[in-house]
This record gives sequence, structure tokens and C-alpha cells, in this order.
Amino acid sequence: MHSVIVHYHEIALKGGNRPWFIARLVRNLRVLTADLGVTNVRTLMGRIELELDPAAEWEPLRERLRGVFGVANFAQAGRVSGVDPDEVAAAVLADLDGRSPGTFRVSARRADKRHPLTSPQIEREVGGRIKQAKGWAVDLSAPDLTVRLEMLTDETFYSFSKERSAGGLPSGVSGRVACLLSGGIDSPVAAYRMMKRGCRVHFIHFHSYPILSRVSQDKVCEIVGMLTRSQLRSRLTMVAFGEIQRQVVLAVSPPLRVVIYRRLMLRIADRLARETGARALVTGEVIGQVASQTLENLAVIDAVTRLPVFRPLIGLDKNEISDEAQCIGTYPISIIPDQDCCQLFTPKHPATRTTVAEVEAKEAGLPIDEIVARAVAEASVEHLSFPPKRTEAHSTG
Repeated sequence: MHSVIVHYHEIALKGGNRPWFIARLVRNLRVLTADLGVTNVRTLMGRIELELDPAAEWEPLRERLRGVFGVANFAQAGRVSGVDPDEVAAAVLADLDGRSPGTFRVSARRADKRHPLTSPQIEREVGGRIKQAKGWAVDLSAPDLTVRLEMLTDETFYSFSKERSAGGLPSGVSGRVACLLSGGIDSPVAAYRMMKRGCRVHFIHFHSYPILSRVSQDKVCEIVGMLTRSQLRSRLTMVAFGEIQRQVVLAVSPPLRVVIYRRLMLRIADRLARETGARALVTGEVIGQVASQTLENLAVIDAVTRLPVFRPLIGLDKNEISDEAQCIGTYPISIIPDQDCCQLFTPKHPATRTTVAEVEAKEAGLPIDEIVARAVAEASVEHLSFPPKRTEAHSTG
């Protein structure tokens, strides 16, 4: 078998924009599989074929295809040049060596309805030849083996299994967003959800090095590396926030500090987002999870930006988020103990119901524009890609 047949689902509903979505998916598949023996990626009737070099290894390719946004399912497949049942059955039988299921069935789909035989007729013709050659029993409801046939105008693909993939929309079709990424459990899941909707996610991490250790930065680099396997290219911006927090401590009473920290983060993220063409900010905040995440405080925090702020996890609980983090693979990294800026200079009893007026009154004692401009100028940027191609970090200034 020297092909992989890729099926999409949601893209098929896109009407006149469908070719653009398919073209983006094809491009992503080419990039993702370029080093795995894929010689060509071509669009067919409602599906995509990956043509394989005879020496291509299936397991590494299979593992990558499981995480591709825009792909509903895929299958290792053989190809027959034609639609004749005798030729199809012969090719299937040649690839069935070593298989000995107790029962089987043939499932046929015609992409071209002009085929002279109906799908049930094709199933009977090919299935009868397999039964005659192998002697296996037919079970139409729960077979041990399903032989799937996809009959196009002048060629037929056959496969013996089907793998689920990530679904959603191809990476890059929905524009750019900037995600405030901590080293915790929530924000990587929020980023993944936006990526699944076709957004290209840029990551912004606020750290307190050298006041605290580099562990949170190392964790975030590892998390972004893992998420990049799905969106293929990522931009990670590191923003030093420890000295900014020191300034806030000297000018602001303890209850309001957390909200002001968050407002400063959003101001900085807003500037960075606009510089990279991102159209929205993304956070992993959950309503009521911590003191700063009340409706009143979230409204006060959002007031500093005119970009929309998306919170994909807003209505979930911690168990639901943790389960999703385990599914996407970020959980083991997120639970590694670290020290991040959220733990530095954090009051024991932060205010839960602030107002814009009282917060702005306290911010009047801070050089807000200077803080934001300096943080943006001194931020460092790292570009990651998958398959890996990593460049050195550099200052944005």
C-alpha cells in the first residue's frame, strides 16, 4: 500500500470557499509530511491522497496525521488504476496476505455516481471474489475486517482500517490571535481550542526571571513545542514582568495589585498582538476560578484593550480542563512545579469586585505608557516550527 487517503468533514460544508480551505489543508499536509517519504499530495473528489515512497514508514506518518487540524480521518490505502471489480478484488487479495479474520465485509462508496454498478452491487461483486478465494464468512454488522472501497471516475482506493484525526479547520484559515500563555494547565488548552478553529496562535509568556528561576520559561518552550506539532509554525514572545510587579507593589495597595498586573499584561499583549497582525487576545481564564476572575474584575481588565478577548474555557471546571490537557499531551508538562509571575508579589486577599474608576485612580501613580513601551522593546522572540527548525531568540527592539 503506497497511499494514504485523507478525509475532511467540516471543510466540505464551506460552499464557495471550500477550494481555499482544501488548498490550505494540502499545504499543511505537505509541510507536515515532507520528511516522511510522502512524494506527492493531491486533491481528489472529496478527499486528498498522499502518495508514498515505497520505503516510507507507516507508524511515524500515522502518528503525525492523527493531530492534523482539518482532517476527520485517514487510512493507509492501495490504489487500482480502474474500477473493474475483478481488478479491484485481485489487488485487495494481493494485500490481504497474512490476515486471517473470522468474518469480513466490503463497504463501497462511489465518488462518481456515473459508475454502472451501485455501491451494494460493487460490495457483492468484490466481496464474493474475496469469499471465494479466502473462505471467510461475511458479517455485515460486526465484522472482524472491513474492506473499504472508494471508487472514483477512473481509479479505486482500498483500505482495511480507518484512523481518527483532530478534526476542526486547517491551521491558518481563521487568522491570527495572541494567547497569554502561562506554564499552567489552562492556557495551553485555550490555545489548542483556538488552533482547532483554524487560528494561527502567537504565544506571549510573562515571566519573573531573574527574580525567580527560568523553570516557567523552560516549561512554556516545551508546551509551545508540543502545540506547534498541530499548527506547524509558532511565535513565542517572552516578556520580563518581575520588575514591573515591583513597581506596582510600591504604588498600589495589596487588594488591587492582581487586577492591575492583569491590566498591564493585556496592555503589553495588545501592543505585541497588533505588531504581529493578531486580531484578538486569548486567555485561559475561567469564571470564578480565582479571585481575579470574577465578572466584575474581568470587565475591568478587558477595558484596557479594544481587541476582543477570547476565553475558550470560561464555563469549564478544573477537572474538565485537566482531562482535555491530558488528551492533547500538555498536562504532564504543566504540572511540573515552577515559580511564575502569578506567584510573585501576590496578595493574600485580592479584591474580587473592582471598578474601572478605582483602578485607574491607583494606576495614576504608575508610568503606564513607559512600562508598556519598555516591556515590548525588551521582549525576546523565538520561532518554532514542526518538523523542527528552530532559530535563536532575539530582542524585538
